Amino acid sequence: MSDEEIAAFKHGKGFGLAKDAELNGYPGPKHVLDLAKELSLTDEQLEKTQQLFLAMRKEAIDKGEQLIQAEVVLDRAFSARDVTSESLRDQTEIIAGLKAELRFIHLNAHLAQTALLSAEQIALYNKLRGYLAGSLHHNHKHH
Repeated sequence: MSDEEIAAFKHGKGFGLAKDAELNGYPGPKHVLDLAKELSLTDEQLEKTQQLFLAMRKEAIDKGEQLIQAEVVLDRAFSARDVTSESLRDQTEIIAGLKAELRFIHLNAHLAQTALLSAEQIALYNKLRGYLAGSLHHNHKHH
């Protein structure tokens, strides 16, 4: 893991894990808080967004720490030349599971955040973040 990845995981940052949600019109709580004034959040929306962000951040930090430790275990096994195909499979599955859980935490926060906003606020958020309608980066065709 890079130092940048470790720092992101230790601080509960998304580090691109919720990009699919963000680029498809599902605002994230961190950026909604950053844009609270521009989005004219009600007191209730602001309070619920803060609660959502703090809960997501706590979960993400906890899961990020687990992921870092799982990566350390893998690194130490290689360093000690104590790796078998079976132990490697087990550890990489643990790491993959933790990465999936971490991504779920971030994506799910975007889902919950979207439910707290009006359609107008979501449209304004997308505009303020530079995601204009019709340009939400779909490189594949729908059939």
